[in-house]
Amino acid sequence: MTGDGRFGILFVCTGNLCRSPFAEVLTRHLLVTRLGATTAARFSVSSAGTDVAIGTAMHPSTRAELWPWGLDGRAATAAAQLDAETIGSADLVLTADRGHRSAVVELHPAALATTFCLREFIRLLAGVDPERLPADPVARAAATVTEAGHLRGTLSYTSPADDAVPDPAGLPPHAHRVAAGLIAPAVRVFVELLAAGPTHVG
Repeated sequence: MTGDGRFGILFVCTGNLCRSPFAEVLTRHLLVTRLGATTAARFSVSSAGTDVAIGTAMHPSTRAELWPWGLDGRAATAAAQLDAETIGSADLVLTADRGHRSAVVELHPAALATTFCLREFIRLLAGVDPERLPADPVARAAATVTEAGHLRGTLSYTSPADDAVPDPAGLPPHAHRVAAGLIAPAVRVFVELLAAGPTHVG
């Protein structure tokens, strides 16, 4: 956790146009929905890319995948280039695939313990006992990252494809739907774990 008691979540993909901004907007929405606005404000959710045209808006086909949630992709920040400072300010970095995970650690080696592929992280959470986690959502998030780190390397082999959310950039709308369909359940698992303690209203 940061010194101000907040917990930073950073999503990373390549262009910061499809996968990571979708995850950013949806996670922010789910945190408010499940924890209440006051508690959700203790979480900072952002996204960045490893090869970015800075300032570009979310891809229209990915933005359309937010509509069923009643969300608009314009809520995402404009595309931002991943750098060491951004990584260093995050308590948890979730990437679209293993290549992005490697890029994060190369830029900021200290982030090794807190950087996971999104789909890898959710598999690891299946081994986390919710009853052992603190009730406070921010402390719960920090403990979850620690527990997931301890479990890394204990699971059976998975291929790079099992850890990846395929890049839909330049592909038809269906590819964006596939990517969104992998991201949405994953971020929901994490948020639901954070909300599993006492009910929060705000």
